[in-house]
Amino acid sequence: MAQGDNIAEQSGKMPILGKMPLSEKMPIPEKMPMPGRLPVLHLNELAQGKHHFSYRLDDRFIQELPTTYGVEKSEIIGCAIDAEAELLLRENDYSLHIHAQGDVRLICDRCLAPMTYAVDVSDEIEPDDDETNGETLDISWLTYEMITINLPLVHSHPEGECMQDMQKLLQSHLCSTVEEDPEQ
Repeated sequence: MAQGDNIAEQSGKMPILGKMPLSEKMPIPEKMPMPGRLPVLHLNELAQGKHHFSYRLDDRFIQELPTTYGVEKSEIIGCAIDAEAELLLRENDYSLHIHAQGDVRLICDRCLAPMTYAVDVSDEIEPDDDETNGETLDISWLTYEMITINLPLVHSHPEGECMQDMQKLLQSHLCSTVEEDPEQ
């Protein structure tokens, strides 16, 4: 193999798309498995047409939120989300369909213990949603946002499944809502 020929095969890694001349746009397979966080897509380096991506958001993604995205605190403390995205890239715009399914771990608002919440959400994103600067698209972040806005406002275990010690403590501090008549 001549020097510089197919660097991806030599190193076992994908080439950095930003280093390729635009005339040599890398074709993307029909389904591209993406372990871990999906990298930021450089739209001007992808060929027009449909592109499919399968990827997974996991605990590591949540742990990296502060350094990668500046998120100081997430209501999600862990996750195992399988996601698929279909990007339809046209000459001057795009459309993106994302589907995510799996489990997120949250803190129960009632007993403060970790709980699992199943998610199955989809969204269609158009360029007027102002999610891109015209050149890049971070599908992992869009997936995270889609999941968080679809979480319930109150995170709680189903009735009776909270930590028993906390349930007892809460019951001991409940006020009676029925006022008793002192004359009876």
